[in-house]
Amino acid sequence: MTSTFLPSADKQPGPDADVPPPSVGPAPGRARRRALHWLTAVGFQVPALLLFLVLVLLPMLFALYAAFFRWGGFGMPSDYVGADNFTRLFDDPVFLGDLWRCLVLVLLSLAVQLPFALAMAVLLNQKLRGRAFYRMLFFGPYVLSEAITGVLFGMIFAPDDGFADRVLGGIGLDGLGGEWFADPSTVMATLFLVMTWKYFGFHMMLYLAGLQSIPRELTEAALIDGANAWQRFRGVTLPLLAPTLRISVFLSVIGSIQLFDLVWVTTAGGPDHHSETMAVTMFQYGFKRYQVGYASAISVVMFGISLVFALAYQRFVLRRDLEGATTTMRGGAK
Repeated sequence: MTSTFLPSADKQPGPDADVPPPSVGPAPGRARRRALHWLTAVGFQVPALLLFLVLVLLPMLFALYAAFFRWGGFGMPSDYVGADNFTRLFDDPVFLGDLWRCLVLVLLSLAVQLPFALAMAVLLNQKLRGRAFYRMLFFGPYVLSEAITGVLFGMIFAPDDGFADRVLGGIGLDGLGGEWFADPSTVMATLFLVMTWKYFGFHMMLYLAGLQSIPRELTEAALIDGANAWQRFRGVTLPLLAPTLRISVFLSVIGSIQLFDLVWVTTAGGPDHHSETMAVTMFQYGFKRYQVGYASAISVVMFGISLVFALAYQRFVLRRDLEGATTTMRGGAK
């Protein structure tokens, strides 16, 4: 009877027999949590991606499509003209003037606006009484909208009875006053003055942030070695501030290429197109003359110029900064 119910000895596994290990896998609770985290991440990204698709990507693709048509903006484009809108661009003296004015604004920004912002940042990085107030004062214009800035300076530089002419007249410099925005010979200089007042505070704050990230021990060591103020700035401050300077230059150039609202409010491109930018010309043709196909071609060229500059700048100027960031991230991941 006993042999009937007990397994035989030859069927019992010995102590040295290979026993398959139990299956090891993620616990059901952990798997559910991972799936929930993944779904949550996707749920947060989908609305942003949809907005980007609907408000950015699709309009860009449609503008590229419309640039090959003669289209007034009503209905769907149907009068296909090929590349005629693009060839017309480079025969248009207004658009060629826009390119020249864009180059002038870029050069003036790099040669005047950014050095002035850097000088003010270095000054306000010192221990000065009331420096917090001056920082707020210089950064304040950037907070104002371009529309408010344009209206304000439209009144300041109004011919004859504007605030600027009255101040100059009050100190006996009537001859320096003029028509400002109304004179083709002075409109670009006046516009650049307004741009500098509006935007230099932003770059100044960028430089201040970069200056405050420089270890004080380095400048103190240079001072102990006998370096004067200029030598400390040139040998210590400027090289360590270079990444911030490169980002500032990039933002300034892209902003000059796409400048629109400040020009539109102050001069609307006048007098006689002497202050027009590419964006203003695009707006004039698209919403004033209803030549949306031609305006779309201008927008495509603007995008192409910005893209080529951004890629070239990243490849040849920001390469060291990006490689350093990638190396740091990889080192941290290890």
